[in-house]
Amino acid sequence: MKFSTRQDTDLSPEYLFDVISDFDRLERLLTRRGAVVRRVDPASEPGAGMAWLINFDWRGKARHLRLDVTRFDRPENISMEGVSDMFEVSLDMTVIALTRTRARLQFEADIRPRSMKARLLLQTAKLGKSQLDRKFALRVAELLGDVTRAAAA
Repeated sequence: MKFSTRQDTDLSPEYLFDVISDFDRLERLLTRRGAVVRRVDPASEPGAGMAWLINFDWRGKARHLRLDVTRFDRPENISMEGVSDMFEVSLDMTVIALTRTRARLQFEADIRPRSMKARLLLQTAKLGKSQLDRKFALRVAELLGDVTRAAAA
């Protein structure tokens, strides 16, 4: 199942990329929302090869996700791949320069099932795809707002 949204911002393209690639800040945001985030790579600078183990509760069950940065092309693209017990997840964030002071974040997520149970869950979710698309766009907007506010502080 694929989700995609575009968010226009009043940030310069370079600054927007710096904001979305500040993984320490994103780790803190996830922690504040109840996830347990642990880095599993030795990298000190942002880039391909960074990885995390993320534990969180979803629908009353503990979930585990390993997330790896697979592509880091400054100043326009970050791609991540994740694996959980039920799903494979691909995240792609692209910064598009609109002007020198405005940029667009295009955020895409692709979720693929790893089991028959997961396939059935996704098939059921497709029935409410339009509502899920709205929620996805809202969550990305909230995340971008949170990160932008935190960066400004």
